[in-house]
Amino acid sequence: MSDVLLSLRGVAKSYGATRALRGVDLELRAGEVLALVGENGAGKSTLVKMLTGVVPMEEGAIQLQGVPQRFTSAQDSQAAGILAVHQETVMFEELSVAENIFVGRHLMRGPFVNWAAMNAQAQTGLTDIGARFTATTLVKDLSLAERHLVEIARALSQKALVVILDEPTAALSQAEIRDFYGIVRKLRDQGVGVIFITHKFDEIFALADRYLVLRDGAAVGTGAIADATEQELVRLMAGRAIDQIYPQIDSVPGEVVLSVKNLSHPTEFKDLQFDLRRGEILGFYGLIGSGRSEAMLAIMGLNPQATGDFRVMGHKLDAKRPGDAIAAGIAYVPEERQRQGGILSFSVQDNISLAGLSRFATGPWLSAIKESGLCQRMIERLRIKTQSPHTPLSGLSGGNQQKVVIAKWLGLDPKIVILDEPTKGIDVGAKQAVYQLIAEMVKEGLAVILISSELPEVMHLAHRVIVMRRGLQVAEFAKGNLHAENIVAAASGLNATPSDAVLEALAA
Repeated sequence: MSDVLLSLRGVAKSYGATRALRGVDLELRAGEVLALVGENGAGKSTLVKMLTGVVPMEEGAIQLQGVPQRFTSAQDSQAAGILAVHQETVMFEELSVAENIFVGRHLMRGPFVNWAAMNAQAQTGLTDIGARFTATTLVKDLSLAERHLVEIARALSQKALVVILDEPTAALSQAEIRDFYGIVRKLRDQGVGVIFITHKFDEIFALADRYLVLRDGAAVGTGAIADATEQELVRLMAGRAIDQIYPQIDSVPGEVVLSVKNLSHPTEFKDLQFDLRRGEILGFYGLIGSGRSEAMLAIMGLNPQATGDFRVMGHKLDAKRPGDAIAAGIAYVPEERQRQGGILSFSVQDNISLAGLSRFATGPWLSAIKESGLCQRMIERLRIKTQSPHTPLSGLSGGNQQKVVIAKWLGLDPKIVILDEPTKGIDVGAKQAVYQLIAEMVKEGLAVILISSELPEVMHLAHRVIVMRRGLQVAEFAKGNLHAENIVAAASGLNATPSDAVLEALAA
């Protein structure tokens, strides 16, 4: 008997004139993790929607355990044994974990819900995957990582044959990611077929057994992860060899534009001190929870309990609110672009102009000509791919959404730009575009603070790297002295730097 669990042959899907999938073949075996890899717009989301019954298949064939399938609804897909865990979980927050696990299929005793049996079965499932909360906990009291565990427990309770993990680690801490790795391996050991979608190459090589690369809706490469390299996957994804993802940073740091002294918070960070120079990229690296983002929010006037001395171009900054920092020439691009950086239902133009509407005022009215002019300049400068300035932000790829968020702040002509995880959740091609934009920003004389959890990012881009751990500034490294082992050791609190420990920390 074949061990092929899920088989796709020649599946295709179009949206009008756009060919989203072009005759894709896929095989997933029982007890296997298959990495589904591709840039934004490659067809990954369409393939997942087809497998989960959200969109119909136009051509081709799907077989599950050798049985032909044609899903016309999400219920059909779930009943067949296919479940998806998405980056953004959709759950009933006011209900318990057990109720969410058994939603739509409550265990009954006659005409009544059998709460004891349902809670007991849910608790057994949670214990099996190592959850540290109970079945009676309300979902609203869970972290994002814990909500992912509920989704997985629900999949296992339904005896899922195939589990699709769609960017599941994008918002998790390092410790939560390590725990999640264990869950994926447990699913594999139980014979579940796992389709794993991620932009992070370290996760692909840590978890996957095989890979399938999509480009422009077509499958362009597949094979064993053990026989693959990162450069090969990048070449397949982009359709070209990318020998140098990171641009050359030609700027030479000049005078101090931002001086931070004695920056402290009662619970989040203590005694941070650093200078930022014109034309410099200052990297901040540390595990999630180290206090990096919280410190930058304090500079922006968004962390009211923080204290410290800030000076911009030698002038004291008393940032009681964001407007004070913005007026001093500081811009902040937040980590969560869709929830904090932009408004998805607003157009590209509206998002770009949002941070400085007063610039377009003519008396009590906004000048549409001025607003449109700025928007067009930013679209051209940042090479934003959009059908029109009036296209909703939600209609753009993740990389272009990020460019719009950055454009909103560059339109204010800032002196200092704080970038918090600027390439989170975007593909390698979009990352390259953002890196090039950062290089252009410092070449023009802007000063950049780059907060990133991706070690290669800060090592290749930053002139200096400050490492934080548990709210403390524990180390600083200059460009010529950037070594992965030393940076990871400082961030993790390792006393020594044996290669195995460093590789484990990097993979985490």
